[in-house]
Amino acid sequence: MLLDQINGPQDLKDLSVGELERLAEEIRQFLIEKLSVTGGHLAPNLGVVELTLVLHYLFDSPKDKFLFDVGHQSYVHKVLTGRKDRFDTLRKYKGLCGFVKRAESEHDVWEAGHSSTSLSAAMGMALARDLKGENNRVVAVIGDGALTGGMALEALNHIGDEKRKLIVVLNDNEMSIAPNVGAMHHYLSKIRTDRHYQKAKDELQHLLNKIPAIGGKLAKTAERFKDSLKYLLVSGILFEQFGFTYLGPVDGHDMEQMLELFKQADSIPGPVLVHVITVKGKGYSPAEVDSFKWHGISPYKIESGQVVKAVGPPMYTEVFGNALIELAEKDKRIVAVTPAMPGGSGLLPFAERFPNRMIDVGIAEQHAATMSAALAMEGMKPVYAVYSTFLQRAYDQVVHDICRQNANVVFAIDRAGFVGPDGETHQGVYDIAFLRHVPNLVIMMPKDENELRRMMKTAIDYNEGPIAVRYPRINGLGVKMDEVMRPLPIGKWETLREGDSAVILAMGPMIQVAEEAADLLKRDGLNVQIVNARFIKPLDEEMLLSFAAEGKHILVIEESSELGGFGSSVMEFYSLRGIYGMPVRIMGVPDIFVEHGSIKEQRVEVGLTGERAAMEIKNLLPSLQKRATGQ
Repeated sequence: MLLDQINGPQDLKDLSVGELERLAEEIRQFLIEKLSVTGGHLAPNLGVVELTLVLHYLFDSPKDKFLFDVGHQSYVHKVLTGRKDRFDTLRKYKGLCGFVKRAESEHDVWEAGHSSTSLSAAMGMALARDLKGENNRVVAVIGDGALTGGMALEALNHIGDEKRKLIVVLNDNEMSIAPNVGAMHHYLSKIRTDRHYQKAKDELQHLLNKIPAIGGKLAKTAERFKDSLKYLLVSGILFEQFGFTYLGPVDGHDMEQMLELFKQADSIPGPVLVHVITVKGKGYSPAEVDSFKWHGISPYKIESGQVVKAVGPPMYTEVFGNALIELAEKDKRIVAVTPAMPGGSGLLPFAERFPNRMIDVGIAEQHAATMSAALAMEGMKPVYAVYSTFLQRAYDQVVHDICRQNANVVFAIDRAGFVGPDGETHQGVYDIAFLRHVPNLVIMMPKDENELRRMMKTAIDYNEGPIAVRYPRINGLGVKMDEVMRPLPIGKWETLREGDSAVILAMGPMIQVAEEAADLLKRDGLNVQIVNARFIKPLDEEMLLSFAAEGKHILVIEESSELGGFGSSVMEFYSLRGIYGMPVRIMGVPDIFVEHGSIKEQRVEVGLTGERAAMEIKNLLPSLQKRATGQ
């Protein structure tokens, strides 16, 4: 196999076009086989096989910088840069990352798990190159979906104004090329990049300007005529107006066409946009037929395309989606809003039932937040469904447009807590810290799927401002569901187990950790109280004051940042009220970025286990520890 001979980009340089095409098919088969076991982003990577091969064939990584937007389309890049032997560990604990990872390889120059960042980073690298007097190439590969991100448009504007030499590859997998239009584009791409054509055009411009009186007018007329032709014939006029030379579109699976076009792109001194048309899921029929499903996929059977799923209760995401449909049947104000994640957020059934009340804004978290505020002010009930990690991107809008104006927006914050194989760029462990100090906002987290339904009812019934429900990326517990959803009293916690001397405050999946700890302690003769602290904000002040009055020691367990998280709010509560000497200990996510692996492995890494919680309680209660051990 050719692939066996490829251990780095230099091994590509002497291959013929025919051999490159053969290698492309081998890489496709390699990815299909490997990801059937590990899972991962299959469809996006099958679509960029030829494109990635061409880039590495023509250019010289790592001297030349390749930036992938988003980093999940970098699997082929990893294969070509010496990591194919590690693909059995893809997205596993301490294994190969599913995104670009600087620590993995010198060929990985920019990390991104969120979209629309590549163009800004490319501009920074091009500026640094020019300031240092170097001559390397900078190539950013960005998908058509990522261009809906405002940051990408900001970067396009700056790049076009600066006129730095760099190549932007628009990986467009949502449209096809009509042969007649495509032929014209190929012709125009050639003529506009031919140096003789450029020279002749410049000489004509110079000659026209020298003609007295009419020269300037004639030159302007010629320029307008030229621009009119471009508007008629060049689909890339928008990018031309941004200051780019537009090349394409080109068939992203035609090696010869792409080699020719990228050579042309490399000859242009300023910014170039190469429009590449690819088929998402190319070469594997199930992924081509349903590229949405196969964007990020669990392990599957290659022959049938059947996904291997564990049998169990529904995921919290599914419970949320079903609850929202049930509520929307009775409340016509409800509108679902999502930034390009209708499937991941469990909203596809909602979209089928209420197509006019489902709004997917594309990758535009900021716009979604501000639009939701306006919807609320006009009497609607917007439910902004967003991953915790993506809500970070709309922070100013949450503060300035939603909370400051006390807009009655419901935040459905999915993937709260650890997310497993997606790793550090997607961990939902910071939202409590960046949300809880913002005025007017209520924050909840359920202990099980039935309580999630009750929280959705609570959120829809709440009319006093913004309210957030955060829930994890795991299956529910299989508890019995109430037939009728009932709201919860705002700010009231729930005692799940009575105890003396010590209390564990937990929410969400950490309730199970608290239960494990309590069972371990009971064997040693210690009974601890377990409280479901389901309202992260507002706190249950009555219960906290009762702990102080009873002299109880407190352990807070949270699958979120220890710095500024829920435990911090408990300590602040006592401090602000002048209640000193309260023993409060926090178990959470320390001041590190936790990498990919299973959620269980991530919890063990940071010590969110029943064993550690039991030890922490014993450390809080040394006298009881001595009594339990007979000392």
